[in-house]
Formats: sequence, structure tokens, C-alpha cells
Amino acid sequence: MSPAKLPAKAKLPAKRVKQVGIAGAVVGIAAAGLATAFAVERALVRKSLNVPGDPHADEEFNDQAFDEELTVTAADGTDLHVEIVEAKHPAGKPTIVFVHGFALDMGTFYFQRQVLTERGDQRMVFYDQPGHGRSSRLKSGDYDIAALGKSLAAVLDATVPDGHIILVGHSMGGMTIMAFAEQYPEWFGRRVTGVVLMSTSAGLIDKSKLGLPTLVARASAPFFPLWGVSARLGGGAIDRARVVSSDLAWLLTRRYGFGDSRPSPSLVTFVEQMNSKTSVETLTKYLHTLYTHNRFPALSALKGVPVLVLVGTKDYLTPVTHSEEILRHLPEAELVKIDNSGHVVMLEKADEVNAALLPFLDRIS
Repeated sequence: MSPAKLPAKAKLPAKRVKQVGIAGAVVGIAAAGLATAFAVERALVRKSLNVPGDPHADEEFNDQAFDEELTVTAADGTDLHVEIVEAKHPAGKPTIVFVHGFALDMGTFYFQRQVLTERGDQRMVFYDQPGHGRSSRLKSGDYDIAALGKSLAAVLDATVPDGHIILVGHSMGGMTIMAFAEQYPEWFGRRVTGVVLMSTSAGLIDKSKLGLPTLVARASAPFFPLWGVSARLGGGAIDRARVVSSDLAWLLTRRYGFGDSRPSPSLVTFVEQMNSKTSVETLTKYLHTLYTHNRFPALSALKGVPVLVLVGTKDYLTPVTHSEEILRHLPEAELVKIDNSGHVVMLEKADEVNAALLPFLDRIS
């Protein structure tokens, strides 16, 4: 019998009454806690935004020039947004293809794009990963790293049909490059003549717990497989809630994306905007593949190819130990640790990253 048809005097079992009472108390406490938390977070955001001399306050992050804009359709039908910057002073150097990370878009490489455009001696290709930026969601529904490797292959086939290539990947973008190496090892050494891996992992994500306190991480881990279901049932509602709680999102972006205690508010806002444009469906469906990612065997394809590994010393999402593990499999690779920087190291410490990146590109071009 459904609850709606219970007799008027029907009573719930004592155990059930107790459970309902406890649940109600928890909800009440949670509601009160959230109200307080939101009041505190808004005050913190206002204080954080009031940073005198923000060096990036006048940056036009969403205004990046390109010479060609196109849509590349992957094998599974996913449409990928691509932008190409041609070399103004061609010097026969490899094309650099940039692959961004989880919940971001091609804007991730804003400062690298800026300095290399000014140099003008190398062609560059940028694209938004499936479900991110201006690319469509994966048509196949296979939100896994292997599918991302195939998307990268489609971009390379369409934009760099011949000549040498340098692949630059950040976070999930680095994992994408590893998946591509696993699927197409013959490209490395012949077509791909250099690789840059920034703030990424070959398969230790489940050990990092995304920088969460140990107790919280242990408690939350069993629920990650359920997030995809919740997104299907109420993704739109969750997306609307994210807009309402944008202050909290800003603070979390600052906490988990940056290492400096007082980063540029403009940079934090730029990263948070990229995060907020990525749908909950995309975020939740990629979580499982991030936690099960294991591409250590794929690193063998990179042996003999110059590899630069960059990581911030305060990266909570893919800590330094992840990069050191990559070096254990690729002992000839170069490891550069950027002090006092978090996960979006190429934005937060652009000068330091470029100081390592540009000489590496010059050596292998």
C-alpha cells in the first residue's frame, strides 16, 4: 500500500519514526550550517576581490586572436572546436598542439599562447575537449580517457596532416596525451617529437583524493559512482544551484586551483568561469575515468622522445608525487617544480612556466 492510501490513524514503526526524526534534525542542522557558510563565504569573496595592484586586472582573457577557426568531427561524431594560430615568421619548427584539462577549456594556455604568438615562429593548435568550452558533448556517451585520445587523433589528422608535432597537455590533457600514446605509439619519435606534461598523473588520482582531508575522502569515495546518476536526474537543477552558489565556487577554485594564499582575483575568476561553463553531466561522467585512469604502460611510447614535466609544489589535485612517479617511468624526462603554485600552474606562475617551456621548445625544435 502506498503512503497516500494509509489509514488516517496509521503510524510509522518506532524505528522509522526515529530515522525520520534524525533525518529531519540533520537537514535542519545542514540548512542552518549552509546559511552561515554562505554568509561567511560572501564576506570572504568580497575581501579576496579587494586585492590592490592585481597584475591581471586588465587582461582580456576571452579575447584571444587566431588565424583559423574550424570544427573537427571525431570518429564518434563529436564536434570539436579548434583554433589555429599560424607562425608569422615560419622557421620550419614543429606545430605545438595544446590539450587542456578537466572542467577547463583552451583558455587555460592564455599566457603561453600570448608569448608564443609574440615570438611568431611556431604554429599552434588549440581545441576544446569533448563536453568542454565550445565543443559538443561526446556523442558516444563514453566519457573516458581512451575516447579523449581518439579525439586528439582526429584533431591531429585534421590540423597537422604532416610535419613534426609537440604535444602540451595540462591535467586531464596530459592524460589524453598518454591515452593517445597508448593507442598510437607509432606517432612518437616519428611525428610527435616532444611532449610537455603539466600538473598531471599517469594513474594515482585515487590516492590523492583530490586534496581532501583523509576522513572526508574516505567517506565520500563510495558516492562518486552515484554522481553520474544524480546528474542525469537533476543536472539542470544542480547547474542552477551552482550559479546561485557562485561565491562558494570562487572560493573552492582559489583553494584547489592556486597555491599562493593571495592569488590574482582576476585569474581566479577566469578559472572559475571556465569551471562554471562545464555542465554537471560532463563533470560527473568524467569523474569515474579520472579515478580509474592508469596509463603507466603507455609512458613507454614516450621513451626516446624529449619530455618536460611541470608541476606546482602546492598542487592539491595532482601533487608533486604524481610527476615524480612519471619520472620514475621516464628517467630521461626533465622535471621542473614551480614553487608556491597550485594546479593551474601555467596561469598562476606563467612567467616561471614560460621560462622553462620556451628553452625546452627551442632545444627540440
